[in-house]
Amino acid sequence: MKFIVSSSYLLQHLQILGGVINNNNTLPILDNFLFELKENELKVSASDLETTMTASLEVDSNDSGNIAVPARLLLDTLKTFPEQPLTFVVQEDNNTVELSSSQGKYALAYADGDEFPTVMEIEDAQNTSMTADVLATAINKTIFATGNDDLRPMMSGVLFEFSADGLTFVATDAHKLVKYSRKDLSSSADAEFIMPKKPLNILKSILAGSEEEVKIEYDDSNAKFLFEDIQLTCRLIDGKYPNYEAVIPKENPNVLNIERQQFLNSVKRVSIFSNKTTHQIKLTIAGSELNISAEDIDFSNKADERLTCDYSGDDLQIGFNSRFLTEMLTNLNSDDVQLAMSLPNRAGILTPKDGLEEGEEVIMLVMPVMLN
Repeated sequence: MKFIVSSSYLLQHLQILGGVINNNNTLPILDNFLFELKENELKVSASDLETTMTASLEVDSNDSGNIAVPARLLLDTLKTFPEQPLTFVVQEDNNTVELSSSQGKYALAYADGDEFPTVMEIEDAQNTSMTADVLATAINKTIFATGNDDLRPMMSGVLFEFSADGLTFVATDAHKLVKYSRKDLSSSADAEFIMPKKPLNILKSILAGSEEEVKIEYDDSNAKFLFEDIQLTCRLIDGKYPNYEAVIPKENPNVLNIERQQFLNSVKRVSIFSNKTTHQIKLTIAGSELNISAEDIDFSNKADERLTCDYSGDDLQIGFNSRFLTEMLTNLNSDDVQLAMSLPNRAGILTPKDGLEEGEEVIMLVMPVMLN
């Protein structure tokens, strides 16, 4: 088995696939890339049993076969080469694959490719498609709000909801919630599933900025994403997602409009003086003035800032965890934001006032903290 391939072309694909491989695998075979050669097509796969990713590469060959090659060793070697053709030759008599470059020759011990886990097949798949950049944006806007609680695995992923009315992506950790909707896109069949974080982080990094289509196929337990020459299949999170609509307050008569960057900078500064356990800041709103304050009684540290704002509603004092507010304001890219509230013990609704595409909608919910 022999093939020739460009060094930078191979490295570019292997670096993407390398994101799937765990640092400490239970099965030694998972420390490898699976190479499947069929004449001038080389399929390279990486897996952690839950997520499997495959890239199809064009190579110069007339052979076929499959081997498992040590991922870390191969990646570290490829990173040192300038752009050049590399020749891979499998030496079956001593179970090594010989890599030849213009600098020299290197032998890597390979494993039997048949030991590599097979990709989960998707039975009776439903499918939909969208632009890669739209999916990357949806992941970016929601993934930061996912939880890490092992007792509530449903909240550790992002909910995908597809219907004829639009596509919705939701993430929550019970303290903050993000709902990102696209009314300009639709799916022929209604469906919902919960995607784990790891494959979403991998997708986010390779899809951003691309206008190519991503095809999504899914059933009750697995989802598959097909994009250009890459295919990612992953196991979905099993369980029922919490009823997120029920926690979004509908009546919010107290409405604050403010410049996002100014608000964000102020929250960041004041939060430096907040309690290091609660990260609590207090918003006091009256007329056209917003007062942001924080105090750490244990160390006698405190801060107080005044901002002008556009506010309609009753005078209000409400406390928030500054970290959640900072994350949300950082994740929006509008010039102005709106924070709608009802009572000091009810969630605040943060939305962008501008900077959205046609059919795009973002709603962020942040739970208050009880003021001391």
